[in-house]
Amino acid sequence: MPPSPASSNFKPYIPASSHLPEFTLRALIMGTILGMVFGASSLYLVLKVGLTVSASIPVAVIAITLFRLTHKLGGKDSSILENSIAQTAGSAGESLAFGLGVTMPAILILGFDLEIYRVMLVAVLGGLLGVLLMIPMRRTMIIEKHHELKYPEGTACAEVLKAAATDSSREAAGESSNPHAQADANRRAKIIFGGFFIGLIYKVANIALKGWKDTVDFVFSAPLKGGSIGTEISPELLGVGYIIGPRIAAIMAAGGVMSYMLLIPLIKFFGDGLLTPLAPATKLISAMSPNEIRGAYVLYIGAGAVATGGLISLARALPLIWRSLASGLSGISKNKIKETSADEAVPRTEQSIAMKWVVIGALAIIAVITVATPLHMNLLGAILILVFGFLFATVSSQLTGQIGQSSNPISGMTVATLLFTCLIFLLMGWIGGQYYVTALSVGAIVCIASSVAGCTSQDLKTGYLVGSTPRYQQYAILIGVFCSALILGPILLKLNDASTVYVPIAQVAPGLSTDVSKLNESMQLQGPQAAQDSAHYKVWHKNDASGVLAAPAGKYLVDPNGKAVYLIDPGINGTHTTRPDGSEVKKYDAPKAVLISYIIKGILDGELPWALVLFGVIIALVLEMSGIPSLAFAVGVYLPLASSAPLFIGGMIRWLVDLRNNRLEKNKHLNEEEKQAAGDRSEGVLLSSGYIAGGALAGIVIAFCAGIMTEFDKKIGDWAQANNPFFEGARADMLSLIPFALIALVLYKVGREKADRKKDTQ
Repeated sequence: MPPSPASSNFKPYIPASSHLPEFTLRALIMGTILGMVFGASSLYLVLKVGLTVSASIPVAVIAITLFRLTHKLGGKDSSILENSIAQTAGSAGESLAFGLGVTMPAILILGFDLEIYRVMLVAVLGGLLGVLLMIPMRRTMIIEKHHELKYPEGTACAEVLKAAATDSSREAAGESSNPHAQADANRRAKIIFGGFFIGLIYKVANIALKGWKDTVDFVFSAPLKGGSIGTEISPELLGVGYIIGPRIAAIMAAGGVMSYMLLIPLIKFFGDGLLTPLAPATKLISAMSPNEIRGAYVLYIGAGAVATGGLISLARALPLIWRSLASGLSGISKNKIKETSADEAVPRTEQSIAMKWVVIGALAIIAVITVATPLHMNLLGAILILVFGFLFATVSSQLTGQIGQSSNPISGMTVATLLFTCLIFLLMGWIGGQYYVTALSVGAIVCIASSVAGCTSQDLKTGYLVGSTPRYQQYAILIGVFCSALILGPILLKLNDASTVYVPIAQVAPGLSTDVSKLNESMQLQGPQAAQDSAHYKVWHKNDASGVLAAPAGKYLVDPNGKAVYLIDPGINGTHTTRPDGSEVKKYDAPKAVLISYIIKGILDGELPWALVLFGVIIALVLEMSGIPSLAFAVGVYLPLASSAPLFIGGMIRWLVDLRNNRLEKNKHLNEEEKQAAGDRSEGVLLSSGYIAGGALAGIVIAFCAGIMTEFDKKIGDWAQANNPFFEGARADMLSLIPFALIALVLYKVGREKADRKKDTQ
């Protein structure tokens, strides 16, 4: 396939004519293991707070460090392309963990069990489908839209890899002939790794050591009652904002401002006098905080806006996507597509997995989905997975290109998938418990596929900039996804079991019983309480809270006589935090999974607030009529303002830096596109890359402290609340802005180019 005109002037760091070690066993093994580690930590974080951070850059940094260590111990030095393969394989775990943690816990909330085969099937099939769906879109998203879609975290990862390139890699890149190349490379490496250590130390001191508040909020009273502004004072989000630039950052922040300064105050204004809760909330509006109002009402509006913005973005991208697909499919029909490894006419940097294998693989996955018993799937559900998977894989790639994987609203796409899926089920008359599982399986596989597709596109962007072979990257992420999927399912079940409480029936509904002859399933207690009771019990799924003694709905263990002995309170989204022996249990709130369960039950039981969803649809349409990209704005409506505010701050710093630099005499002759390209290579982008890497890697430390060193974490938190004015107190919000302002000032200072420094801007 000939190179795209859009890419004809682009030269990767390692040219296509160079053949460095790339798809090696050690790179693949190291990346896969790192992906499993990051996947496990990300799964923990998504269950606790509903968020994760892209693992691409942290994996790259760790892989580079480990390769250098083995080289010092006498091993062979690694090439930049090997580091790229390790990073690609390792990035899969985080994206897979997010999709799994957002969706599968909802099955507990809906009253079913977390069956290991169901969880693993969803993880494996969704992950592999996401990679395969992204392969034919590579030319469109990565090459055709090279200047439009920045992929900020992918670009940052490429800068990290280039800054740490070995002598052999630099020689292959042609840098050895330039006498100033080594000094320039060393300077750029110092900036990136300086930013990395700033981001790492900042985030660990902020979150793990409770040095200051991680989110600053200011709530307004009359006349803007219910309004609030806030920001997550995060180095990685600041860096992402700098890389994506002021326009997209400002549009996203505008969506957050609409939510927190208009929609929430409006709901508060009109609902403050109500004497009964207004559905879908179960609490009086007058007693609700801004975040509670957002969770009860604005999230549905945001989901409607994201779904509409995604459809519009897909419609705009369809001509490019169709050209890519038509080119590949025509090759299949004419038997012109060979295995790219054997096609010498195709440059190394353009070789992807042959389209025929992509089609065969996707159809095989759909066939397995259709016949897999644990998914409770039917043919219509499988078709919906293929359609929505393609739709939201495209949208996910586009959004990752605009705002990065960490800020990609995958949960919003999942909500949109469930809205459409459950509505179709409703029209078909498919309601009830069985179809809860079918709808959730559709949403879960699409969610995971979308998340992995965004991650895959980001990795391919990194490879495009570095000069990797796409085919090897695609092999690496397929292997990484498969291996991570095999371990994340069991980890999810173990996390749930470890925090499950078997509540003695005397605390819930004394004397509760049922007909044991109708029960087939049996089990023993699992986890810490199993040591006190090893008896076998029958399992009773009570579907509602009515009936005998109005006992709560849930899963009960009953003895051979039918007498209930325990209520099983799950570790995920459970409510009982104390075991019978008095020991405390940390539950997983799984906030995104709660929303997923509300959507499924709301539609199939006829209780979804469609008016709120349609409000979001209208918002997106009005924006498009005004010439404003609706998808970025819709993401801002859906996400908390605290998440988009640091992006806006980073974007404004980039605007100030570019404004100053473009006034320099050496930049006056450049056109707007050349000025933008010069800004994309500035030292501010390098420091932002370091901020992103350090902040993301700190997530491992934070998860370790919170999940394993629980006593240490509790002691630090108690001390900070009692003694640290930056963490607790009347002035904590203002004081916490000081360290954030310092790293923002450093970013501005580094981003400014010196007038006497001559840089190549071509």
